[in-house]
Amino acid sequence: MGRPASAGNRLLTALPPADLALLAPHLQKVSLEQDAVVIRAGDRRHHVYFPHSGAISFMLGLPNGETIATAVIGREGAIGALSVLGPSFLSSVTAVVRVGGTASQISVSRFHAAYMQSGAVRHVVEAHTRSILMQFQHVSACNGLHSVEARMARWLLHLHDRTEGKNILSLTQETLSHLLGVRRTTVTQVIAKLRALGAIRSARRGLVEIDRVRLEEATCECYDIIRCATDRIVPHGAVGSHPHFASADKLHGP
Repeated sequence: MGRPASAGNRLLTALPPADLALLAPHLQKVSLEQDAVVIRAGDRRHHVYFPHSGAISFMLGLPNGETIATAVIGREGAIGALSVLGPSFLSSVTAVVRVGGTASQISVSRFHAAYMQSGAVRHVVEAHTRSILMQFQHVSACNGLHSVEARMARWLLHLHDRTEGKNILSLTQETLSHLLGVRRTTVTQVIAKLRALGAIRSARRGLVEIDRVRLEEATCECYDIIRCATDRIVPHGAVGSHPHFASADKLHGP
């Protein structure tokens, strides 16, 4: 399994020029700082974010205070795009930056206006929705069927896919326990097992050094299924190159 190609936000680059022009004047580049909360569960969304680098996890919180990751996205997705469903639509998950990076930010009102005007923008939102739902489903199945070691390896690979190729990830054991929905003592045991396999070379305070090849051997098939399915739904290609993202003019005719 090779690492995905590194590029800008794939949803934006898939848009034909005329449709991207509806968004471009209103896009503002912002930093995504590690551990920052981009959207909190139950809050109304004010902005839509299109990551260019970094990784954001969707965290589901339970009444007893426990959390678990349900998805992770980077340049292939968006945060807050489902705000087009209406002002009453509130997020059920909290989006937390796990790997710092950058994003293009646009107000919900501006994005909604482009969504209503452009068939290609609507297709972008539909593709993003399919991608996220697919990930939710496979992560749910993985949580029920596979070992915590395989699940940790999968999350580390998902995060590594969205770095700039560095094999050292800035992750505390507390963060890993939140991602996996397990206690920190379990995280310590799992790290020891993955280190014995050579998949983790070291786990210094707040830093996890990985061996990607060994980590791929330690994970379950869910990692490759999720990655390949994402690539089918959201293209890597050049602007307007994917049939699902044809411009509004091409979709509706002259």
